[in-house]
Amino acid sequence: MPKKPERRRPPLTRADGEVRQLTKTDIVRMRPARDVLPAELLAVLPKRRPGHRGAQKTPTKKQITLRLDERVINHYRAQGEGWQSRINDDLKKLTGAR
Repeated sequence: MPKKPERRRPPLTRADGEVRQLTKTDIVRMRPARDVLPAELLAVLPKRRPGHRGAQKTPTKKQITLRLDERVINHYRAQGEGWQSRINDDLKKLTGAR
């Protein structure tokens, strides 16, 4: 029985340099970075858990403890995710801070 000719995969980037949409086959064929990158490069890459962003380069906010009325908290939480950032934005507007 003759072998099937191997189909060539299209390149991941188009002629204009844009990355094409990945197919299920592309994703299945992907390998971990540790299997394909040189050891020298892996040694300098940061070691992080998946989904871990790491420390801010320049912290822009300071963590504090602040007591607020329950009605205030309920008002902001009712608006959905990002309620703490909205409190911060409103406080900046009130104080004239940027």
